[in-house]
Amino acid sequence: MKIGIFDSGIGGMSVLHEAYHRLPNEKYIFYADTEHVPYGLKTPEQITGYAINIAEFLIDQGAEAIVVACNTATSVAIKELRRRFDIPILGMEPAVKPAVEVTDKKRIMVIATPVTIREDKLKDLLHRVDEEHRVDLLAMPRLVEFAEREEFDSEDVHKYIEEQFSAFDKDKYCALVLGCTHFNYFKPEYRRYFGEDTLLIDGNYGTIHHLADVLGLNMSSDQDKEIYFEDYHNMLCQCNTDFYFSGKKVEDPKTLEHICRLHNRLELVRKN
Repeated sequence: MKIGIFDSGIGGMSVLHEAYHRLPNEKYIFYADTEHVPYGLKTPEQITGYAINIAEFLIDQGAEAIVVACNTATSVAIKELRRRFDIPILGMEPAVKPAVEVTDKKRIMVIATPVTIREDKLKDLLHRVDEEHRVDLLAMPRLVEFAEREEFDSEDVHKYIEEQFSAFDKDKYCALVLGCTHFNYFKPEYRRYFGEDTLLIDGNYGTIHHLADVLGLNMSSDQDKEIYFEDYHNMLCQCNTDFYFSGKKVEDPKTLEHICRLHNRLELVRKN
């Protein structure tokens, strides 16, 4: 089966990487809308227009199901995508429910883009699952910019994270929910700030598990096998994926090596 996965940029690569672990035998089309990243600073109308165009493109390329690997695009456009297209379309949402279910009475921090925090979809989710009002929200849009530059552990990144979290008492928090797929690359930085006892929770596993259920696919029994790529040739041989950046197929070695490094980074931080 051919599965389309798209994001505003390279954040959705973290969902694709999870798919490599859980559904390694499927074929994938990954689309990064690098011409319009970041979505978190665009209008809902712009984001919906981008998402419709991308979905049409993926279907033209043979996608039989689509994962909107972007919390921002999901919050704005998922209803319209499902109305227009007659294939399974799955979205992302911050993993607030699992965070509430597996933690004690301490507080939970959700970090996301400004659009995700502002839209009704997250508000409705909190209304349903955060009965004790334990969740705080924090927009961290610059992490998207850092990720797109492949800047994951620089002094600027460290300073930005420290500054953003400084308004909160970190000792009150038991979990940090990553409400943007770009944010997965920075898990060591969150761990450095919050310590080993704070849970880091993203929606990637839940999304791929749901995808498998919807499509009737069997999840791999060897999910903890490490997936590192020696180079982009090795990556292309193993991953059964066509990569597109804003509609243009990625074939040049420099960009393919960039994608290879991103996957290796995601494997490095996967168990944080």
